[in-house]
Amino acid sequence: MKARPVASHFVNGAYVEDASGAPIEVIYPATGEVVAIVHEATPAVIEAALAGATAAQGAWAALKPVERARILRRAADIIRDRNPELARLETLDTGKPIQETLVADWPSGADSLEWFAGLAPTVTGQTIPLGRDFVYTLREALGVCVGIGAWNYPSQIACWKSAPALAMGNAMVFKPSEVTPLGALKLAEIFHEAGLPAGLFNVVQGRGAVGGALVTDPRVAKVSLTGSVPTGQKVYAAAAAGVRHVTMELGGKSPLVVFDDASVEDAIGAAMLGNFYSAGQVCSNGTRVFVQKGIKDRFLARLAERTAKIVLGDPLDEATQMGPLVSQTQLDKVLGYIETAKGEGARLVCGGSRAALNTGYYVQPTVFADVTDAMTLAREEVFGPVMAVLDFDTEDEVIARANDTEFGLAAGVFTADLARAHRVVGQLQAGTTWINAYNLTPVESPFGGSKRSGVGRENGHAAIEHYSQVKSVYVGMGPVDAPY
Repeated sequence: MKARPVASHFVNGAYVEDASGAPIEVIYPATGEVVAIVHEATPAVIEAALAGATAAQGAWAALKPVERARILRRAADIIRDRNPELARLETLDTGKPIQETLVADWPSGADSLEWFAGLAPTVTGQTIPLGRDFVYTLREALGVCVGIGAWNYPSQIACWKSAPALAMGNAMVFKPSEVTPLGALKLAEIFHEAGLPAGLFNVVQGRGAVGGALVTDPRVAKVSLTGSVPTGQKVYAAAAAGVRHVTMELGGKSPLVVFDDASVEDAIGAAMLGNFYSAGQVCSNGTRVFVQKGIKDRFLARLAERTAKIVLGDPLDEATQMGPLVSQTQLDKVLGYIETAKGEGARLVCGGSRAALNTGYYVQPTVFADVTDAMTLAREEVFGPVMAVLDFDTEDEVIARANDTEFGLAAGVFTADLARAHRVVGQLQAGTTWINAYNLTPVESPFGGSKRSGVGRENGHAAIEHYSQVKSVYVGMGPVDAPY
C-alpha cells in the first residue's frame, strides 16, 4: 500500500495503533485502489488523546507567546521543505491534481502556521481607567479544542484549525475525515519534529461516533468543524449541551454575479475557478453564476470553449488540470444532480456525464444554462464540477435572488463600476465576498459564513477571538466603599 502511515493515530507525541478499531480503507480516487488502511479510534485511544491534551495544555499556555511561535514557525519551514512529498500524499489521499496540491494545500497550511506564529506575541489586553481604580484585560487560552476536518482540503484544514489554537496556548485533538485521513498524521509528526511538546496536537481516526465522543467530552472547551450543514447541526447541538465554544464552517450555494460591463474573460476565469477547481469540491464555490442578459450569449459561448480545454487525467501528472471526485459515493451524488437538472429543464451547455477514462471517479466539467431559482441545481449544494448559469436584468433583482438561499458562505461580483461593486457586496448576505476575483482565501483574511453556512471565523485576526477568551481584572486602589 503506497501511502500506508506508520500507524493510525498520533497521540502524546507518538504514533499509536489499535487494530481492534474498525478498519477504514483509503482509496485513491483516480484508480479505486486501496492505498492505505487505518483503524478507527477505540475508547482507549480517545481517552489517551484527551487525557494527554488536558495534561499538556496548561504548561503550553504558560509559555511566552514568542516561544510557542518559534515552534509553529519551525513547523512551517519543515512543511515548505517537504512540500513535494506532502503534495504527492495529498493527491493520493484526495485525488486532487498535483498541479493543485503543490501550490494550494500544504503551502496554505504553512502560511497559516507562519502567520499565527507572527501574530501570537502581539496579542495583548487593554487597560481601562476608572478614575482611582482601573481594569485590565487578559486574553487566555480556552483549553482543549477539538478539530473535525473535511475531506476536500484535509491538510490545509488541519493547519487552519491548529495554527490559531496552538498559537493562543490551547491543545487540540483533531479528527480528520474518514475519507482522507493521511495528511493530519503527517502534520502531527511535523509538529513533534518542530519541538511541540507531546499531547498538544493529537490525531485520532474515525467516523461519526468518534467525533461524537470527542465533542461531548467534559474536558473539551471548543469544537471547530468544517463540513456539511447536516453534520454541523448535529455537532453544534452536541457542543451546545456542554456550552462549548464553536466554529462551524459549513456548506454553501454561493452566487457569483456578472454585470454586463465586466471583463468577460476575467469573469469566466473566476467562474471556472469557482466551479471546476478541485473538481468542484470547494465549499465556497460560486455555483450560481448570475450573468446579466446583455452578455449572456457571449459569456456562455466563450465559457464552453474554455471548459472544453480543461485537461482531465492522472492526478500525479503535472499537466492534469482536473482530477476525479473523492469517492464513488460523491460520484453517484453528482451524477444524480446532473440527471435531475436535465429532467427539470436546464439547458446543458457542455459536459453532463461521467468522463470517458478507464478508471476513477471522474465527471466531465459541466455547465447548465437557463437555470431558474426553483430548480434543484440552484437550491442544493452539489459539490462537484457542475456550474449553474442564471440570467438577470437589474441590480435590485439579482441581489434579491442571490440572497434567496439558506446558505451564506460566499459571494462574488464582477463589474467595471466599483461603486456598484461595493454597493452590491454590501447587500449580499455572505460572510466571505470578492470583487473582480473569486475563491482567493489568504490566511490574513477572515473566512467563514452566515446563515446556515456557519458561525465563527477561520484565519485572520478574527480567529483569535474564537480560540481565546477575555478575562477582566478589576484593581481597587483605595478603601472599599460598602454600605454595611
